[in-house]
Amino acid sequence: MHSGQGSGLEKLQLQERNQEGRRDVGLLQAMEQQHSPGHRVTKAMDLELLGWILGVGSLLIISTNLLVAAALILLIRRRGGQSWCFVLNLALADALVGVAITGVAATAVTARTTQTHKTKCLMCMAFVTSPTAASILTMFLISLDRYVAIKFPLRYSWISGPRTTAGALSVLWLLSFMVGFLPGMVHQMQQSQYDGNCTFFSVIQPKAIILVFCTCFFPVLSVFIYFYLDILKIACGHQRQIRRARQAGSAMPPHNRFGCHLKALRTVALLVGCFVLSWSPFFIVSVVQVLCQACTLYSLIEKDLWLLGLSNSLINPLVYAFWQREVRQELCAMCGRLTHAAPLSAFRGCTEHNLPTESSGVRGSLTPALPQSLRGEEHRTSTEVTASTSF
Repeated sequence: MHSGQGSGLEKLQLQERNQEGRRDVGLLQAMEQQHSPGHRVTKAMDLELLGWILGVGSLLIISTNLLVAAALILLIRRRGGQSWCFVLNLALADALVGVAITGVAATAVTARTTQTHKTKCLMCMAFVTSPTAASILTMFLISLDRYVAIKFPLRYSWISGPRTTAGALSVLWLLSFMVGFLPGMVHQMQQSQYDGNCTFFSVIQPKAIILVFCTCFFPVLSVFIYFYLDILKIACGHQRQIRRARQAGSAMPPHNRFGCHLKALRTVALLVGCFVLSWSPFFIVSVVQVLCQACTLYSLIEKDLWLLGLSNSLINPLVYAFWQREVRQELCAMCGRLTHAAPLSAFRGCTEHNLPTESSGVRGSLTPALPQSLRGEEHRTSTEVTASTSF
């Protein structure tokens, strides 16, 4: 009986050894396939296709954002306003994203014939990551600016100003360059073995870069959601005031303030929505990859989901600039000057008839601080309150 039990145990041990042997053989075959010449050629062909996609996308991103930036510069010179400076910074950051993508695209297209040095690859990735981080942080500043204007309208003109704007933008770009160049400065964040194909995860430790990205993304997303919910609370409170005033038969609060709150609410909702749809898949799958050791999602992250996130740099000028009436008017005027196709009356109608006036233009205007040096202090404060709530 003991001999039967012993033989049974020996059979189980033999089966376990066979399974382990087959598993080891499978792992060796997978490693050989990954390092085989055919696999490297396929990887290079995938990089070449990705390079052409990035090249076309970079041209669209650069042209669109530079066009919007030109319109914003003209608008700031003519009307002033600190809030427009944040939108201009967003357009410039997204344009720099397009410029950086051009270098990555050129490297990817030539991946089959030439190998990229590790230092050059690290620099390319740093110049992509830095303006991308600046774009995300600028959207945070735009949301913060709108939130302060709605939450504290009487103190907004004192809180905001040229020094505050310059300081905020300086800190923003400093943080962005620190995030972008951190892998190049910290050797522990770099891959020990680099095969010459320049991609994020081939030159940078995946866990390190994912942790850095997620540390920046999820706090910003949480603040976005808080701003949105608080603005929604303000709008609902104003609506209750209107309802009570109607029931009591007394004079109702000015409806234009409530309309401005709703417009700011829609703007922040659009900002949060596009940001979440573009970047959430990238960061969520990145977190899954960090937590799941057996998962192999790096190709999905650095190709498909990264492209989806970069598309936010193309969506931003359409959402945050073309959606504003003043920017559309400047673009119309620019087209009229360049083409000379429109008659003078049409050009005047595009730039003057629809141009916001001193009394009515602040509604729908992004800028909360118009030139008011010749006005009284009381009239200046009331005008700034109306303008500051009208993104």
